[in-house]
Amino acid sequence: MNQQSNAMQMNPTVSTTVQAAPRAGGPLAGRIARVLMMIVIVALMVLPFLWMLSTSLKSQQYILQTTPQLIPNPLTFESYTGLAERIDLGRTFFNSLFVAVVGTAGQIVISSMSAYAFARLQWQGRNAVFLLYLMTMMIPAVVMVIPQFILVRSLGWMNSYAALIVPGLFSAFGTFLLRQAFMGIPKDFEEAAFVDGANHFTIFWRIIMPLSTPSLATLGVFSFMGYWNNYLYPLFVARQEDVVTLPIALATLQAGPRALTEWNMVMAGAVITVLPILVAYLLAQRWFVSGAISSGIKG
Repeated sequence: MNQQSNAMQMNPTVSTTVQAAPRAGGPLAGRIARVLMMIVIVALMVLPFLWMLSTSLKSQQYILQTTPQLIPNPLTFESYTGLAERIDLGRTFFNSLFVAVVGTAGQIVISSMSAYAFARLQWQGRNAVFLLYLMTMMIPAVVMVIPQFILVRSLGWMNSYAALIVPGLFSAFGTFLLRQAFMGIPKDFEEAAFVDGANHFTIFWRIIMPLSTPSLATLGVFSFMGYWNNYLYPLFVARQEDVVTLPIALATLQAGPRALTEWNMVMAGAVITVLPILVAYLLAQRWFVSGAISSGIKG
């Protein structure tokens, strides 16, 4: 024992190696467990979308069979052609896309201007007004449907794009998100611009907005999703076929209680509905995560 202790004292690396050996497999096992857990989570999230796509490529007779099949056999596109015959797919898709794009652009402009006023301008009662504005986020959207319907009808906007776009332009969430991002920008840029003779609009447009691109992209994705998926409110104000949006048109595919719903056609419509949101996220993913994180922790 004395010889072993003397050898360990003379060579400290021996003891370090001996002590570290039992823990050698710990970090590796932990990484493997985390990877397996992430694979399971990703599979659970992706599986419904794969099943939706698979169902849209099946015939009606193969959907409700006893043994479900993830890979369609035979593969057919009749649900997509039937969907185009059942509803005016081109018109409803254009209506939803136009409303979503114009509404998103308008919401970004209005929210950014109001966020600049709350974040960079000094005026009496600013924090109190901002707090009252944030309190509107606690009002459920369903409660606002009837007042918005009455307002739109009194303005004569029924069955128009204005009825679908204008009420959603004013977003307390968008103002809060961008205000947090604007408050995180150093005031040195603003002071230097004032020294060079810039006004508030120049500072807002040429300094604040370019530095807030991640937060603007984040708001753009959320706003686009909100407009694109909106169903209840357009159901009240858009009853004519020339302004009907895609969610309302797809709702007509649901059969009554005594009829059989053609689920392959419903899933084909769901696939078409998901694609624009997926494209919008892929285009903005470069800034989406950083924008959501920075806007949530700054201020």
